[in-house]
Amino acid sequence: MRKSRLSEEQIIVVLREHDAGVKTADLCRTHGISDATLHNWKAKDGGLKLFEAARLRTLDDENRRLKKLLAEAVLDNAALKDLLVKN
Repeated sequence: MRKSRLSEEQIIVVLREHDAGVKTADLCRTHGISDATLHNWKAKDGGLKLFEAARLRTLDDENRRLKKLLAEAVLDNAALKDLLVKN
């Protein structure tokens, strides 16, 4: 997945500007984003505050790390079962 040019905090600032009444076209032009990108951000991060976004990012990172550990454990378990079946 492609990483955004803007951080989560910057995205939330852009969304707050939009909520404050700045026109969509002006906002997209000043920040160099498309109209569709702004609407996708609004659908995803519309109600988040800065501290919530940081917490969500840390939870996502931890979740990704735990999923990787689980996948490795399942793979090791499957390999051990194969060795037992062959013996």
